[in-house]
Amino acid sequence: MEPLLSKNEIADLLRAIKEGHIATDATEPEQAAKFTNAKSIDLFHATNKSSHQQRIPNFDIILDSFAQNYSISLTNQLQRTFTISRIDIESAIFNEFMTDPKNSGAIGVINLDPLKYGALLIFNQQLSFTMIEIMLGASSEIDPVKLDRKLTTIELNILKSVMTKACENLTKAMSPLINLNSSLIKIENNPRLVSITDPESEVLICRFQVKIGSLSGELKMLFPVATLEPLRERLKDLLSVRTSHFSEWSRLIMDQILEMPTTIIAQSGALTLPLHKVLAFKKGDIIPLDYDPNAPLKVLIEDNLKFFARPGVHAGKKAINLTGVY
Repeated sequence: MEPLLSKNEIADLLRAIKEGHIATDATEPEQAAKFTNAKSIDLFHATNKSSHQQRIPNFDIILDSFAQNYSISLTNQLQRTFTISRIDIESAIFNEFMTDPKNSGAIGVINLDPLKYGALLIFNQQLSFTMIEIMLGASSEIDPVKLDRKLTTIELNILKSVMTKACENLTKAMSPLINLNSSLIKIENNPRLVSITDPESEVLICRFQVKIGSLSGELKMLFPVATLEPLRERLKDLLSVRTSHFSEWSRLIMDQILEMPTTIIAQSGALTLPLHKVLAFKKGDIIPLDYDPNAPLKVLIEDNLKFFARPGVHAGKKAINLTGVY
């Protein structure tokens, strides 16, 4: 019996057909002879090595931005020079990854509101104990103690502040795509107590190397593919001019423009006079205005006519009531 395709394989096949990578037309009889001795290939295994890059394009840009911002935040917070660099991105089955003993350490469960599923932030044992010693004031000249045991509850609580800082930087890195509210839910040391998606779901594992002077450790971030699928098109267009409205600079400029002071003038009338008459003005002169007392006032925004209004009094002060738009 032929093996059935998984849900992810069916999605990849439909996407490849839609994008024109796989032809759906039958081979013409006269061309069939050319393929008699052709060697068959597995389309899924042929593209598996970069399937996450095809399904979630440009996600590495977001991760590199996170690594850069997080290294700066840790350097400022702990007064040590941190360097974080991305190693690779790989895909796996959630249950298989979490049962691997190599993934022991501090596991932070992250909420990614408004996305459907959360994510995991994993410090391996070496990085966890190194960070704890630094946060407790250990000298940079002393090599950290290498312990082969699970972290205690007190040690997990010590790591809470640096993991919370990671959430802040993840929110910042994702800002060109989505207004994300990333927050730390809890920290665990037992992978069996962590569940953010179905056991058989596909996940992306992003591995980072963390260097603190001569010391180093590994940081991993785990994202269910279902979490990132809604962002796929935005990631695909991340480097395109079509996404200029997602630019952080554009948003910043718009926010600053909205806070700019603006001059508003309620004008009852205007007249034009030669300069010598203006210079001859004296107390008691009557200056006629081209203004109908029964007509609405002209409201100017930065010298441009925008509204009409009528004058009045409100709360004991002079005021105008807008009656229309120019």
